[in-house]
Amino acid sequence: MEAIQWITIAVASVFSIIATYLCVRFIDARRLADAGIKAKEILRRAELDAENTLRDAELRVKEKSIQLKEENENEFRKIRQELHDRERFLDKRQDILDKQAEDQRKLEKLVENTQRKLNERIADTNRRGEELSKLIEKERLTLHEFSGLSRAEATERLLHLLEKELNEETGSLIIHHEKQLKERCEVLSRNILLSAMQRYAAPHTAESTTCTVDIPNDDMKGRIIGREGRNIRTFEKVTGVDMIIDDTPGVVIVSGFDPIRREVARLALNRLIADGRIHPSRIEEMVSETNREIQTFIRKAGQDAAQEVDIFGLNERTIELLGRLHFRTSYSQNVLRHAIEVAFLSGLIAVELGLNEKLARRCGLLHDIGKAVDHETEGGHPKIGSDLLKRYGEPLEVVQAALGHHEDPKIDYPYTIIVAAADACSASRPGARRESLENYVRRMEELEAIANEFPGVEQAYAVQAGREMRVLLNALQSTDEEAAKICRDIAHSLTERVQFPGEIKVTVIRETRFTEVAK
Repeated sequence: MEAIQWITIAVASVFSIIATYLCVRFIDARRLADAGIKAKEILRRAELDAENTLRDAELRVKEKSIQLKEENENEFRKIRQELHDRERFLDKRQDILDKQAEDQRKLEKLVENTQRKLNERIADTNRRGEELSKLIEKERLTLHEFSGLSRAEATERLLHLLEKELNEETGSLIIHHEKQLKERCEVLSRNILLSAMQRYAAPHTAESTTCTVDIPNDDMKGRIIGREGRNIRTFEKVTGVDMIIDDTPGVVIVSGFDPIRREVARLALNRLIADGRIHPSRIEEMVSETNREIQTFIRKAGQDAAQEVDIFGLNERTIELLGRLHFRTSYSQNVLRHAIEVAFLSGLIAVELGLNEKLARRCGLLHDIGKAVDHETEGGHPKIGSDLLKRYGEPLEVVQAALGHHEDPKIDYPYTIIVAAADACSASRPGARRESLENYVRRMEELEAIANEFPGVEQAYAVQAGREMRVLLNALQSTDEEAAKICRDIAHSLTERVQFPGEIKVTVIRETRFTEVAK
């Protein structure tokens, strides 16, 4: 029984082994079949891809060939067009050359005809010259027979008469040209001065020589005087000025011959009044402090003046004297501003004459330097100024300009003449000095009054120191044509009724304005 079981187990094992073997072989066969199918599929796909790649390559080749063909055709058309344009250009050039050749042939024929006529005229002229020579010789022999003079005597008498006539004509020509030259020089000099004055615009004088100090109340007068007058005596002693305290309410007058001392006294007194502490020691302290500030201001004013006219390298003492001119006036004209104005005018005139502009400005700026110390030194300011400039190493032209600008200048020093002319222009221009300022204002008012007399004129302004009139018309009462007529009438009226140097430009403005309000 056990043997049968073992046999059964063995047979079952064999069958299971065989079944397993067969199953494995079946699975392998199946896998081989699937692999064959996949290989065929891969091959089929590879063939399709190859066909597509080949087809795409053919298409690209065709497109490239088409593109190359189009490019070649375009290049060929371009070359053909260029050749055509070149051919047309050559044809035109050939036509031009043919025309020029034809013109050249015509010109040659014209030259030949002209040459032939010229030769004929030359021959005729030579023939007439010979006939004229024979006639002159015949007339000369006849003249000798009638006059009884030899040829040498006749020649000498003729030369004598010609010399006499030539001397008379030469003298008249010299006088004529001298007169023209004098008139021309006057016109040029006048134009140079007018141009220089018009190109430089300076402010009008508004200086006042009166020095007063306002006080808050009359009680302050007693404090300024002090006990037994000790404050006022100390103030006058340290400042060197006179203080006038009278019954005039609210005002104390400071009087002094030196303008710088007077300015120091005025500023110091204003500060003492504002401070309220008025006693001898405080007065001395305040005056000393103010004096230092004024000296600093003087140096600054001198440096600013030199920098304004573009002059550098001045001596420190010269700069200080230049700044002192700020406190000096002449006929109410500030001397420092006058010196700056003369410097600019001198430079402009020098440019017109082709001279050194910087040197001319230097001469003009320092020409009145003597006025800074003429209160302290004997002599006139030209002599004082020239001595100071010589001492401080200024050039000879600058020294001579300071010395001779008020006298007949020497011709050897042209800058002296320029400074003298600029000084006269600065002193006499409208608005420079008090006497001229009144006439200047009166002339401005007269110009505006004449323009306002015409109908339709609303406003009239005299500008540019009276060199221009600006007239505003009422647009409702006048037209453009009437405005042109009014402009001409105003200019004619100014010419007839007003005396003025140079010319006056009249500008008439007619403006129409429309205004609406948006609500």
